Amino acid sequence: MNARKRTARQPDHRSRVSEGQPFPLGATWDGLGVNFALFSAHATKVELCLFDSQGKQELERIELPEYTNEIWHGYLPDAHPGMIYGYRVHGPYEPDAGHRFNPNKLLIDPYAKQLVGELKWSDQLFGYTLGSPDADLSFDDRDSAAYMPKARVIDPAFTWGRHTHRETPWNRTIIYEAHVRGISMTHPAVPEPVRGTFAGLMHPELLKHIRSLGVTSVELLPVHAFVNDQHLLDKHLSNYWGYNSIAFFAPHPAYLATGNISEFKEMVAHLHDAGLELIMDVVYNHTAEGNELGPTLSMRGIDNATYYRLVPDDRRYYINDSGTGNTLDLSHPCVLQMVTDSLRYWTEEMQVDGFRFDLATILARHAHGFDERHGFLVACRQDPILSQSKLIAEPWDCGPGGYQVGGFPPGWVEWNDRFRDTVRAFWMGEEGQIAELASRLTASGDHFNQRGRRPYASVNFVTAHDGFTLRDVVSYDHKHNEANGEDNQDGSDHNLSWNHGCEGPSDDPEINTLRMRQMRNLLATLLLSQGTPMLLAGDEFSRTQHGNNNIYCQDNELGWIDWNLDDDGRELLDFTRYLISLRHAYPILRRGRFLVGEYNEELGVNDVSWLSPSGEQMSEQQWQDPNARCLGMLLDGRAQPTGIRRPGDDSTLLLLMNAHHDVVSFRLPAVTQGSHWLCQLDTNRPQLRNGEIHEFDSEFLLTGRSVLLLRLEREKA
Repeated sequence: MNARKRTARQPDHRSRVSEGQPFPLGATWDGLGVNFALFSAHATKVELCLFDSQGKQELERIELPEYTNEIWHGYLPDAHPGMIYGYRVHGPYEPDAGHRFNPNKLLIDPYAKQLVGELKWSDQLFGYTLGSPDADLSFDDRDSAAYMPKARVIDPAFTWGRHTHRETPWNRTIIYEAHVRGISMTHPAVPEPVRGTFAGLMHPELLKHIRSLGVTSVELLPVHAFVNDQHLLDKHLSNYWGYNSIAFFAPHPAYLATGNISEFKEMVAHLHDAGLELIMDVVYNHTAEGNELGPTLSMRGIDNATYYRLVPDDRRYYINDSGTGNTLDLSHPCVLQMVTDSLRYWTEEMQVDGFRFDLATILARHAHGFDERHGFLVACRQDPILSQSKLIAEPWDCGPGGYQVGGFPPGWVEWNDRFRDTVRAFWMGEEGQIAELASRLTASGDHFNQRGRRPYASVNFVTAHDGFTLRDVVSYDHKHNEANGEDNQDGSDHNLSWNHGCEGPSDDPEINTLRMRQMRNLLATLLLSQGTPMLLAGDEFSRTQHGNNNIYCQDNELGWIDWNLDDDGRELLDFTRYLISLRHAYPILRRGRFLVGEYNEELGVNDVSWLSPSGEQMSEQQWQDPNARCLGMLLDGRAQPTGIRRPGDDSTLLLLMNAHHDVVSFRLPAVTQGSHWLCQLDTNRPQLRNGEIHEFDSEFLLTGRSVLLLRLEREKA
């Protein structure tokens, strides 16, 4: 059998090919040549297609000569890094049986380490003929290569020098969620040619700002290569957020200013040198190929019946737990291997410190539902590399049993939307929030205090990329997503926001003063609570999206951070830095054990006490009072900090919160071994930093809608 097929435009030269090895998967340069290996359980033949340096002209097709354990493989001894390639995979086209092979469609290697070119939407991308009856059952024989991005063989060599992972302990972690493009597009210090790229993010002035906040970890929205949806391009929009992955090993080409993946590694090195971890938001729950009417770009054409979860009694159709058309089937060992190989690649080769998993419930779902013993969760927990990474779950999706906050196993931490909703509701003045707030301030032990999990398992946030910014939470009652072109029907209607009397910008100084204080209240609640805080980039200086709570398609000034700060923005930035410095200064704000309010007779202390405005312990009646909007939280530094029975020596803090519209008189309690209280923070007086003294049993007039933090001054020996 002739293992090489020449096309009409091929040169006379034919590449040498040998059998190669089935491992590792992907295209691997070994210094002598390149090994190619591709998994497909149902293919009948796989052709490796080589292209010119621009990826425009197909030069040669080489049939992979060997098939071992469902891996097609071959070795090209004359190949080098920089080679551009794709695959054509032969097999049955039987949509009703789940098979959608079509060798006329060029396919992206799922293990591609770099992509060149961009997807150009065309009818040729689809494996079927658009517009025909029962369209996806038809077969399209047009070549898609001219419209497809291609893979490039890489040389992974990079000099890391003295570089190491940051390994910031979880109880000291503060996450800063950012978009690699949006954070630098308008930054005045970042040169225009590198704005919106990895090179832009590693600019010294931008890193200086992030580091000056006191955060420890930068969490980037998806940077895996992704596809811009055709319906968005038709409206002159784009998939700005990037939750539409097509290659799990390749950085998004548009984020590489240099066109070289070493740029990503250099960015990581600069982040680490600045003392910052890098966490990647990753999307392994679906791909950009959509449902049965989507294009054939990669896995659909390689082995659709294996890679995707199909409806059991009608395999023409896809299970759509992701809400995007398809769902990857991580119950299959080879698909699971692809995902864990990807995670190990980014961890070991690219030196990434952790991952936030989009719609993570999907990744642990069997046919019967979510299972904490799913192979994916088990693999991550036992893997010597991944188990040491930061693993963050978004613990919900739209599938059956999709909401799993607190349901992930030990070793994982989770986004906690209960914290967001409760804190917003409390500060917006909703009734009956006091008891719920107490749970959220103490790391939501009602969800996470089990099986030896720690308070840091609760990733607390009041804002995230999906939803209003901090400024918009206090400036809008309703979403304003008209720019998205969906008649304001997209995005959540449940925002728990309040415009304070005027929808959007206001000239009323009283409204603006209250809005600023409310932003300080929300930030203070976030950063003074037990758990792992996450701050949305730009919230530190009052960034707005003008009421749009779903900027997924806004790659423009609406979605980018505006670095032109006004006086209010600079004031809030200074306040945020001070808040974070308090969190670092007082270990009791980030205890490694859940605060449960129990009295320790041996030590004679409560780890946390809940106080009413009278300065006394909250009664059951007060907890149940729907009109109660003022609460005191006493954190006693003498409480046992670890499993060893000995008293702590942390500072004792008193946190007071008043969501009532008017002043509340709060009696400051007397505490054993203390002499008086020193004010550390007052959101009504943001410039106060000098430890204003307050005597025991004195009445403090707590301003309406404000937060007060006091530190106990201990008796002198």
